[in-house]
Amino acid sequence: MALMHMDPATWLDFPALTSLPNFRHRFTLRHPQIDVNEERAVVVDRLWSWHSEHARHLGFPHGNVQKAEQVHGVGVTVVDEMSDFCVLPAPETDGFITQVPGIVLGIYVADCCAVYLADPVNGAFGVLHSGKKGSEGGITTQAISLMQNQFGTDPANLVVQLSPCIRPPAYEINFAALIRAQALEAGVQPENLHDSSLCTSADPPRFYSYRRERGRTGRMLALMGRIV
Repeated sequence: MALMHMDPATWLDFPALTSLPNFRHRFTLRHPQIDVNEERAVVVDRLWSWHSEHARHLGFPHGNVQKAEQVHGVGVTVVDEMSDFCVLPAPETDGFITQVPGIVLGIYVADCCAVYLADPVNGAFGVLHSGKKGSEGGITTQAISLMQNQFGTDPANLVVQLSPCIRPPAYEINFAALIRAQALEAGVQPENLHDSSLCTSADPPRFYSYRRERGRTGRMLALMGRIV
């Protein structure tokens, strides 16, 4: 399948992750033409063709993305094999970790934070959906602990990146600060912890915002994978 033209203005890359050999990531922004004044299921379906094209553009030829049900919990799923798992979202899941190359993990956000995790020593990586409930429940702590147990990850080696998300004064709870505190408490080194510091509510031309648009809006897609 031929790749469509991809406008670099419609996604973000994070320097801390771009510098890691073999890892691939992306954070999609607002599509300039797709109508998203609908409920979540409708807009996710409308955006899917474009979102899957981003996975192909990153070097994953089939455009398959492992997606999650995203129930605003702390459930983290270990993806341990490459398969045609992308047909249905993983149930009761708000995050993934894996050590398998060729797999693309995807998390939707529209004010919540996407947390990227990458271990450049052993090749493990993950992506999490962390909003108010997930942050208060400690999904970042849960994921880092699981990476230690499953892959032998040393938290001191982890590179952690926070995506744009809603922040004070647009929202009363600073869950980005909670995520940062949990990562540091888990053993992530301060120099390896990165935050975009961008507020999704403050820049309507670039970001979808669930709160600002009262639920009828699109979703940004956080993608993370590794190619060998």
